[in-house]
Amino acid sequence: MIGPAAGTRVWLAAGVTDMRKGMDGLAALVQTTLARNPYEGHVFVFRGRRGDLVKLLWSSGDGMNLYVKRLERGRFVWPQAASGAVYLTGAQLSMLLEGIDWRRPSRTWQPEMVV
Repeated sequence: MIGPAAGTRVWLAAGVTDMRKGMDGLAALVQTTLARNPYEGHVFVFRGRRGDLVKLLWSSGDGMNLYVKRLERGRFVWPQAASGAVYLTGAQLSMLLEGIDWRRPSRTWQPEMVV
């Protein structure tokens, strides 16, 4: 994936989004629902009703980009709020896209002894 520039903020749109929407429809949601400018260079993440599909929308300055990911098993972890947006870091976005619970990441293994 071609990533956004450093310092780009990631906004998760809480609630459920109609996944039939394309770039223009999602950009309109950013403006009306999230009250943000879709062309300011931030990443906006939307999730469908089933929870196994996300769409990322961001403007790179020379055009609008749309990234879609569907998990074959499992669901994307999403906030419980019905509306609004949640700010994520780039690391949390990476975990989200891998299907990891970005709210409570934990190591699965810790070394105990060297000898």
